[in-house]
Amino acid sequence: MAASTDNEAITALVLGILSLLCCAILGPVAIVLGRRSRRRIESSGGALSGLGLAIAGMVLGIIGTLFLALGVVYILIVALGALVAHAVS
Repeated sequence: MAASTDNEAITALVLGILSLLCCAILGPVAIVLGRRSRRRIESSGGALSGLGLAIAGMVLGIIGTLFLALGVVYILIVALGALVAHAVS
């Protein structure tokens, strides 16, 4: 009998993809779900599959989280620049 795919691995992959495409805030959630799913798959003794999905979800979540962090830094720089420009004029 084939091992069933862990649902959290699928969810981590979907959230990781969404974190890249439209909603970077889902990146940290994909990381947590992927890590939890990976631990569960490894400890299942072959009863669960989807390790590649869990790892892919984690990696995409990390990339999405980096995009989120870069976006926050960009917004802070723009806001700080606007405040300085307003204070000078």
